[in-house]
Amino acid sequence: MAGHRAQWKGFIKFGEVSCGVGLYTAASTSERLAFNTINTATGNRVNRVFIDSETEEAVPKEAQTKGFEVESGQYIMIDPEEIAATIPQSNKTLEIEAFIPCREVDDVYFDKPYYLVPDKMGADAFTALREAMRKSKVAAIARTVLFRRMRTVLIRPHGKGLIATTLNFDYEVRSSAKAFEDMPKMKIEGEMLDLAKHIIGTKRGEFDPANFDDRYETALAELVKAKIEGKALPKRRQVEVSKPNDLLAALRESAGMMKAADEKPKRTAANANAGTGRQRAARGAAGKAASSKAAPQRKAG
Repeated sequence: MAGHRAQWKGFIKFGEVSCGVGLYTAASTSERLAFNTINTATGNRVNRVFIDSETEEAVPKEAQTKGFEVESGQYIMIDPEEIAATIPQSNKTLEIEAFIPCREVDDVYFDKPYYLVPDKMGADAFTALREAMRKSKVAAIARTVLFRRMRTVLIRPHGKGLIATTLNFDYEVRSSAKAFEDMPKMKIEGEMLDLAKHIIGTKRGEFDPANFDDRYETALAELVKAKIEGKALPKRRQVEVSKPNDLLAALRESAGMMKAADEKPKRTAANANAGTGRQRAARGAAGKAASSKAAPQRKAG
């Protein structure tokens, strides 16, 4: 991938066939606005320092190590080299252990997605695997050591390549039974169920990520821009507390509103993307203003 650095390089193997591949981050938060912690008295940036909990003295990085608490305040120290020695040896191979139906893995196990891209020498084997998986409508389960941990990876066809999603282990996923154990047993039927189904029917659509702008990021960009330019700050909107309503009456009211809204012209694709454009424009303005005005006043921490 041009302009991107692979997070991991190795091989993917199915049967006796293998080819070189690289993992590239598919989702990133690097474009979000970031803030520094500032000393309000001096306006200087604050640095993070690790302090000994007993002596209250600063501890330099070379004097820090890992520790596991065995009793309250009692730790056994573990050197990073000892941790590295316990990690299973990896031959840098994503070895496919099984092919499964694409929808068999509950997405609660999904961790982080990566684009899986072949090197120039292995494009034919990679393409054969991708097309065979696509036509068979299966995903692949593979395991390897990624970022100093043994990881299980779900591999699926995605566009011209494959997408590899690291999976949470079973012990990392909390039980849904415990989450919903206090849910009362109720049976909804008749008009109430029909109205709820009607509301769903009028709101059917398709998922298009371009239609969803990050309103929080947009608001932050506008706040930064206003502060830099000395303009009035956006006022906090008052939250209107809803009055208790009878559920059936609320459903009837919602169904009527949906019916009226359905008769209005639908939002065009151009308008749907307008929010994203406004967000980028606000971010750009804030960024330019920050670099031209705020940067010279910033002191390195």
